[in-house]
Amino acid sequence: MTLIAEDLLLLMLDDDTGTVQGSVELTPLLGGALLAELALMDAVRIGEKKGLWVPAKVRISMADAPDLPPRDPLLAEAFQLVHEKDRSAQDLVGRLGKGARDKLTTRLVDAGILERKESKILGIFPRTTWPAADRRHEEALRRDLTAVLVEGTEPDPRLGTIVALLVAAGRAHKTVPHLGVTDRDVKARARAVAEGNWAAKAVKDAIDAVTAATMAAVTAAATAAAIGTGGS
Repeated sequence: MTLIAEDLLLLMLDDDTGTVQGSVELTPLLGGALLAELALMDAVRIGEKKGLWVPAKVRISMADAPDLPPRDPLLAEAFQLVHEKDRSAQDLVGRLGKGARDKLTTRLVDAGILERKESKILGIFPRTTWPAADRRHEEALRRDLTAVLVEGTEPDPRLGTIVALLVAAGRAHKTVPHLGVTDRDVKARARAVAEGNWAAKAVKDAIDAVTAATMAAVTAAATAAAIGTGGS
């Protein structure tokens, strides 16, 4: 089974060109996805806020459980980072997202889902892209998301987490076909799903903190990029 971060990366990549669609910032999004998956596993919790200007810290919640740390190497690495020191969710999504795209694309290539292509721009500058090699998994995922975002099906916790992260990235309405349904309606449905009660309270509280941190980091990165290019 793929990770939530792998699914989000597939949704962000154009199947034909193998490049990221739009201007979404992948680092905090993928870091947020890794942290949200730990929350979904009930492996991390959000502590209490100790002041108005002091963000709540993320900490491991079940260190002695037999299925922790996670067996998946990327999740185990993320779990260890949380275990090292109490940090805010916004700090963690950035830390966990660094280098995540390369690790995730390598896994998806090894799984036969993506293909790695090397080329050069103008014959000089190296370029790597990841077009689809096998679209079946992504197509099934998009069908499930369409059922939730367009047809009104209630999500399970995993799909609810993916929708919440798509909302954080501002990409929910760009992820599913919705002929006859406006972008505005899909966005509204996605927000309603993100705010829903599809997980136990402690788990949902942690996921909410992660997605809020992801949204803040994605927005800050996009704003910095716009300023750096003169707003063009």
